[in-house]
Order: sequence, then C-alpha cells, then structure tokens
Amino acid sequence: MSDPSAWPHASERLYRGGYEPHAHVHAQVLVGLSGRLDMEVEGRAAFVDAACGLLVPAGARHAYESRGAARVLVVDCDATEGLDRLRRFLVPPALRTAGGALRAATVLEAVRGARRVKERAALRLDLVDAALARELHAPWSTRTLAALCHLSPQRLRARFIELTGSTPMDYVRRRRLDVATLRLKAGWTLEATALHVGYASASALAYALRRDRALGARALRRTA
Repeated sequence: MSDPSAWPHASERLYRGGYEPHAHVHAQVLVGLSGRLDMEVEGRAAFVDAACGLLVPAGARHAYESRGAARVLVVDCDATEGLDRLRRFLVPPALRTAGGALRAATVLEAVRGARRVKERAALRLDLVDAALARELHAPWSTRTLAALCHLSPQRLRARFIELTGSTPMDYVRRRRLDVATLRLKAGWTLEATALHVGYASASALAYALRRDRALGARALRRTA
C-alpha cells in the first residue's frame, strides 16, 4: 500500500513460497499470527513468528520466504519516531490473542512499547510436530526435544513459552491427549490407546483425561 493518506493500515496476509527483494516508501510492522516467515532485510537474516515480530524501516530492501504458510498481520505506516529503524521485538500478549482483529493504531502503540529482542535461534514447531506424529509413544523430554531443535533445554523452554504459551512437556501432553481422544472415539481400547500415545498404562491415561479434559474413556467411546 503506497497511498500515504491510508496510513497506518493493517491487513492480515498469507505468505507462501518466496518473494524477491523489494523496498517500500513506508515502514512495515510484521506480527506473526501462525507459521514462520523467514526474511532478509538489508543483507541481515531475520524471521517473524507468533512470538517475535519485526519492524522493517522505510526504504529497506527485504525478501521473504515461507516453507509452509505464514499468516502475518502487516501494518503499513509512516517512519515516525520509534518506527524508523530495523528492530526485532517480543510480540506483546495482547497482539497474540487479538491477532488480525486489531486496528493499526493499536498495533503501533503496542509495538512502540514492546521489548526489543536480539538475534535468537528459531524454534521449528513443524519439526517438533512431525517428530511427535511419527513417535508419539516415545519417552519425550525437554532434553530430547531440545536436541531435536538444536537448542539448549533452557532456550527451548523459553522459546516454547514465548511461541505457544506452554512448556515443551505441556505441549507434548496436549498432543497425546488430542490423539488419545480421537482414538477412543474411533473405538480403540483404553489399553491400546495408552500404548499408542505414550502412557505407561490404561489407568494413567484415564486419569490424565479426567484431570485435563474432564472426560471418561467410556463416555468417549459412546460418542463414536
């Protein structure tokens, strides 16, 4: 958007594949909603995800690439004070929850006050999801997930909380219970389901379902 009379303007955009280097006469604020957008800005590597946003100053040549599909909230705006330099920022919680429903002025106000972040290793959730899908029954731990992502356990935990709002093992537990719920609805026995999703016994899975989902295995099978 190049019409200055329309700034600031917010729009939700879907990026797929690669985009050649280009520049704008206006600044852009990029807030990831889902997925990951890899970028190069004036020869410097960067990325945008649901935890780490980016301010691209006016005139800066930049290119995009998304391995999958990245949904991004983009605000075109004047290069006013606080919006005139390349900056990575921690996405404020209010922007994560409201996402594309936010007005441009609200986004810019939140970004001006957002904490700046330095270069950081990216967390590839797609790799984590693929590994869990292949071996959900495996004895996953924060350490094994960290090795998969080439991060230290401490950094993995911090990035997981930023990106998903939960710890790595909370994330694994939710995935296990999601799959267990589907299997039980499909008529699997509690014992077979427990082994498939990584619980030591049928009683352990039943307890987890009652505690976290307020669900009983018998009730789930009745809804099949």
